[in-house]
Amino acid sequence: MNVSFSLIFLWAIAANLLGMLPSRDRHRKAAAALIATGLPILAYVTWRDGPLIGLMALAAGMWMLRWPVMMAWRRLRGLWT
Repeated sequence: MNVSFSLIFLWAIAANLLGMLPSRDRHRKAAAALIATGLPILAYVTWRDGPLIGLMALAAGMWMLRWPVMMAWRRLRGLWT
C-alpha cells in the first residue's frame, strides 16, 4: 500500500474515533486538529498521486468534517449578500 493512502486511512480512522468521543465544545478542537493535520496530508497526496486522487481525498475529508465546511460556506455566503 502506498504511504499517501496509509496516511489518508489513518487520518480517517482518527476522525471517526474523535467523532465518537464525548465532547463539551462540540468537537471544535478535534475538528481544528484534524484540519491542521489533514491539509498537509492532502497536499502530499495530491503531489504524490495526482490531482484526481487529491480531489477524491478532499471530498472524503469534507464529507467527514461537514459541519466546519457548512459553517464556512454560510459565512462566505453572508459576506456576498
